[in-house]
Amino acid sequence: EVQLVESGGGLVQAGGSLRLSCATSGFTFERSAIGWFRQGPGKNREAVSWITTRNDVYYMDSVKGRFTISKDASKKATYLQMNNLKPEDTAVYYCGVEYPYYSGDLTPDYWGRGTQVTVSS
Repeated sequence: EVQLVESGGGLVQAGGSLRLSCATSGFTFERSAIGWFRQGPGKNREAVSWITTRNDVYYMDSVKGRFTISKDASKKATYLQMNNLKPEDTAVYYCGVEYPYYSGDLTPDYWGRGTQVTVSS
């Protein structure tokens, strides 16, 4: 059974930092692409960042230079370091994995339950 468990969300002031973690199990991590999506109040879910089997990375324009995605295959985990947070970053952040991954944009087959990030002004 594929499981994705996010952690690390919380309340932070604008300009602050948070580090999200996604612990995974139930699939071959090295054959997956994994990433982070978010859904703000009244908004559709959007792709924030992902990393592929070849360590190609994607960032949405509004987080470039502020967010950094990484992964640790030995721990079967992915992380999202978020710096200089802004109120518009407020959302539920979801971890998503596409397995097996071959190419192209990340289209998750599996999702975590999400972790809330709230940025106050």
